[in-house]
Amino acid sequence: MPYQLIEFSVEAGVATIAFNRPERRNAMSDEMRSEFAGALETVSRDKAIKALVLTGRGNAFCAGGDISGMKRRLEAPQGEVAFNGWSRQQGVHHVQSLLMGLPKPTIAAVNGAAAGLGADTALACDFVMGTERSKFTWSYIKRGLIPDGGGLYFLPRRVGLPRAKELIFTGRVVEADEAVALGIVDRRVAAADLLPAAQAWAAELAQGSPTALALSKKILNETFEHSAHDIFNLGSQAQAICYTSAEHRDAVTAFLAQSASKD
Repeated sequence: MPYQLIEFSVEAGVATIAFNRPERRNAMSDEMRSEFAGALETVSRDKAIKALVLTGRGNAFCAGGDISGMKRRLEAPQGEVAFNGWSRQQGVHHVQSLLMGLPKPTIAAVNGAAAGLGADTALACDFVMGTERSKFTWSYIKRGLIPDGGGLYFLPRRVGLPRAKELIFTGRVVEADEAVALGIVDRRVAAADLLPAAQAWAAELAQGSPTALALSKKILNETFEHSAHDIFNLGSQAQAICYTSAEHRDAVTAFLAQSASKD
């Protein structure tokens, strides 16, 4: 599909999606969200794509929700506000779920400010790479709102519950050094190196069995919601699938052949 508000490319099995509204600091409009969802669905189903890097064009990663959507919400008839808001939330949650559940490694290459929904979107990825220009804010409280893009779920898992409360209750800005110290950013590189470093890391993460990666990610994403017994059961089911995969068969065959050659 043609894209106007994002850029989508694939090189050597690594897809790169770039939010492309630099004049609006890559604020997420409904139209941009629709393109983003379409690109994520393509990444999910294309077996030639092994990993995803997500970034932004210009000086920001994503400034959050587009202000035009907020304006329309205020102008809507009072009796329609709640349902309109509920409907919008379904779209937001659909995209965030697509990103979080993508059965492939994902890296947010945060090139600048990640605010509100932008910060939530970065944390919906498996890993976050930043630079000296990266900064994060869960600024919803300043608009009389709560994090609606997964921040209430992702942030405590990154920084712990008390710190997540403090960041969400205040909406303060977390600069690059603190983001690394808190665990919001996993790796920090120079701004000029961000995209190639993220793409190289994505390629490294994607070298393993796609089947094992997808199943491991699915279970890891649910680890904190289950008991050890539940995880053992989920792992048994996943391992049974791995036993039948071509990757497992090829790897074991090669290992056995190598062992036999040493005897």
